[in-house]
Amino acid sequence: MMMKIKEIQASSIITKSNLPDADYVINPYVGCMHSCIYCYARFMKRFTGHTEEWGKFVDVKVNAPDLIPAKTSKYRGKSIFLASVTDAYLPLERKYQLTRKILEKLIPLQPNLGVQTKSDLVVRDIDLLKQFKNCEVGFTITTLDDNLRKEIEPFTSSVQNRIKALEKLKEAGIKSYVFIGPIMPFLTDWKKIILATKHCSDLYMFENLNVRGNIWDSVKNWLNEKHPKLLEDYEHIYFSKNNYWDKIEEEIKQFCKEQKVECRIYFHHRKK
Repeated sequence: MMMKIKEIQASSIITKSNLPDADYVINPYVGCMHSCIYCYARFMKRFTGHTEEWGKFVDVKVNAPDLIPAKTSKYRGKSIFLASVTDAYLPLERKYQLTRKILEKLIPLQPNLGVQTKSDLVVRDIDLLKQFKNCEVGFTITTLDDNLRKEIEPFTSSVQNRIKALEKLKEAGIKSYVFIGPIMPFLTDWKKIILATKHCSDLYMFENLNVRGNIWDSVKNWLNEKHPKLLEDYEHIYFSKNNYWDKIEEEIKQFCKEQKVECRIYFHHRKK
């Protein structure tokens, strides 16, 4: 895959968050390399000046660590999340180490740190993560089937590598969670994901597939190519009045209660 990489100078790096569980976000990179067919962040393209498709460019904010203040109490006790519209542990992070340098700068500020990724590279920074009094690291897991994973998020870490990374975080005493999302109807076996990870996850978060904007075009093309028999079912779920997601939500709550695991549900996304 042709990927356009450009080094840029950012004007700021810690920004106010619109996420429900974070006061601020840090995005060390612009764009992403994962090429997830369901990516909600593709709306960011219109702010970047890029003509390339979303998933085929990354801007590297090479000065990002320098933008974090050396001394301030502004972020103490506030939640900072990495990252909202990229992955802080893209393959490029091995070269640039921006996220690692950012973490080093954040340690004296002691925010409540949240990290969510699809990469096992995060274990490289366990030594830094342990220095935060409040730290939580999550892995997005959409499926345990690595063949399906390659269809929907082709350039991410394997599912097994993510689970191994979760185990290492658990061993290090770092609070961890699994973000099961987006739930792909009839394909994401969220019960199996819970059973396979409950030994190394403190919490589960759930989100159903969002098909707003041009996400539906991407999902529809994938269904036509790989799972044509499901296309009609997806169209019914998203383009007709039904209670499919209400049922799934209740099933999740009941199953988590039975398994004695904590869960948070971030539903609903419907086609508008």
